[in-house]
Amino acid sequence: MNNEQLQQLTEAISQQYFHKPFKHKAVFNPRLRTTGGRYLLHTHHIEINKKYYDTFGIEEVIGIIKHELCHYHLHLEGKGYQHRDPEFKALLKKVGAPRFCSPLSPISANKGKSTYKYICTHCQKKYERRRKVNINRFVCGSCKGTLKLLPAIDQNESQK
Repeated sequence: MNNEQLQQLTEAISQQYFHKPFKHKAVFNPRLRTTGGRYLLHTHHIEINKKYYDTFGIEEVIGIIKHELCHYHLHLEGKGYQHRDPEFKALLKKVGAPRFCSPLSPISANKGKSTYKYICTHCQKKYERRRKVNINRFVCGSCKGTLKLLPAIDQNESQK
């Protein structure tokens, strides 16, 4: 599927489920990482994550488009378009749009996120951090003892 086909699909879904035209652009955005799509308030364009089409297929993308069109049409009408608004929740239910998209694989979500494990040399309290800590500057929060970096363990082994 390319951007032209996505545009045509978005226009068709807008007519079929909302009975209103979609007059702006719908495109795939390869930079999206953690979300299925987004509605841009200033330009009124919709961006879709291409990985969701590649991973889950057209049905998932249709659900994402419906969700983003709920934001689109409510915002243009001046109604509550945010996730917490009752109008948004009611429109999602009416058109059968998902509130959240399916998560991409957990392996790709944690890709490149290593954790550092520290232990206090005095009270043996353990700390786990995503960012490296300067052990010459920081101390244990419980007893003010010195911290020691534990040897790294392969992430795949720790998940088993």
